[in-house]
Amino acid sequence: MSLFWRLVLGLVVMAVGFHMVWKTLLYQEWTGVIEFAEEKLGSGGTNTFLKLIGAGVCFIGVAIATNLISDILNSFAGLFVAG
Repeated sequence: MSLFWRLVLGLVVMAVGFHMVWKTLLYQEWTGVIEFAEEKLGSGGTNTFLKLIGAGVCFIGVAIATNLISDILNSFAGLFVAG
């Protein structure tokens, strides 16, 4: 992937992650209450869970923009290849 498109894709993914952190209640309206998050994280766990997912999406966007994602995926794939 060319540098230009990698940067554009990374910025778009970062923007989506930032939006998830910024407007968490909108995403909670779309998904509803996540029972797993409420049980494990306590009251307000859905908001915290969605913010953590948004932060993870931001991290993935940075990894795409800086081309670290290929190294991460190659390392992950190396776990499943015998040799």
